[in-house]
Amino acid sequence: MSEHARAGSRLPVFTGQSGHDLLGIYLNDHLAGATSGTERSRHLAMACRGSEIGDAMAPIAAEIAEDRRSLLEIMRRLRIPVRRYKVYAGRLAERAARLKSNGGLVRRSPLSTLLELELLQAGVQGKACLWEVLRGLADRDSRLDPQQLDDLLERAGRQQHVIEDLRRLQGAEVFRDR
Repeated sequence: MSEHARAGSRLPVFTGQSGHDLLGIYLNDHLAGATSGTERSRHLAMACRGSEIGDAMAPIAAEIAEDRRSLLEIMRRLRIPVRRYKVYAGRLAERAARLKSNGGLVRRSPLSTLLELELLQAGVQGKACLWEVLRGLADRDSRLDPQQLDDLLERAGRQQHVIEDLRRLQGAEVFRDR
């Protein structure tokens, strides 16, 4: 049994920062991830346009961008300031990730698509965790709209299923016998 379980399941309390401050850090970290995910999904949709993956990713990329706007709206309602340096860091991280060759220097490697789908899958899972946390807070904070968060959580689930299907498709294609 863990120490926390023996202590009555109480998590440690850290002093020095208010819940609002911690929520601001949390939401800004997710905003950095949303910025990276928006850029990555748009890049993937463009790189694969005209293919099954590109056709499926175009509407997902639009939804991911819309989810980022929803996060910004929620931050405004909660009076959480946007930390621009985190947004820029998310954008820079996404651009830096494009530099990895994945076995192809002149043309795009099929492995790049697979790895990008895996990154997006992880990002959408993280976004679903964010919506779940905010949904839990909505019961105590009237500035949060429970229905909006339920809808965002449902959409994240649909995005996860589509990206998972695409990832499996691409994995089979990349590693099939040639």
